Parts: sequence; structure tokens; C-alpha cells
Amino acid sequence: MPTPRETILAALHARLSVLPATALRGEVLPERVPAEGLLILRDGEPGEPDVTLSPLAYHYQHCAEIEAVVQGADRDVAFDTLTASIGTALAADRTLGGLCDWVEAEAPRPVDLPVEGAASLKAAVIPVVLHYSTADQLG
Repeated sequence: MPTPRETILAALHARLSVLPATALRGEVLPERVPAEGLLILRDGEPGEPDVTLSPLAYHYQHCAEIEAVVQGADRDVAFDTLTASIGTALAADRTLGGLCDWVEAEAPRPVDLPVEGAASLKAAVIPVVLHYSTADQLG
């Protein structure tokens, strides 16, 4: 049975998978970026939890990351559309079906990456903070 952490990350990946861009989890950047864009979910760091003792609970602000990448002549508009669609998908259900207390994305910091012999990439890492509680730090 998966842990709450894994269940939450899988739900976040599923939420990203309904977007037009290709959504991967924990993969390396492929040689070719699909025309609709690419999202790679990184599990990130759960950080140090706040603890309550009665009943025992660990309260996390887990920072996962979404790498968003687009390529092509119209990459500025494509990047803007892609990041806006991520925001819309997360805002549609801030609890991921009740798995989290709250999900919040931070603003991206885009960069242009030159590619020899091809159109440059526009990419950014988008931090996503997942607020949740568990009864066990390993659970």
C-alpha cells in the first residue's frame, strides 16, 4: 500500500497528465520536446515537519518541483499558456481530492536555453508546496 506522500505525488502527476503537454515523473529531459510542451514532476523535499503530540502527527510543507519546457518559434506564448494551465489545474482542486490540506504553486523563473542546430528552449522550475499530515515520518 503506498504511503500518503506517494499517493499525493501520484495524484499531482495525474492532475498534470490531463494537460495538453506531456507529463513525466522523475525522468531525464528527453532529446526532443513535444510540440505541446513537456512537464517533469520531481518529488522534491518534504522538509522538516511540525509535530503535534496528541495524537501524534507530522505536518509537512513538501516542496515538489515541476520542470516546464517548451520549444519553438512561439515559445514565449506557449510557455505562458502552459504555466497558466498548470495554475488552473491546481486551482480546480487545492486538496487533490482530499489527500492534501492545500496545494500551492510558486511563480516560475523562466530561462531561455540555446540548443545547437535547433530552436532554443524556454524552461522553468515551478515549486509546488504540498501541505499534508501523516502519523509516521516514513509513512
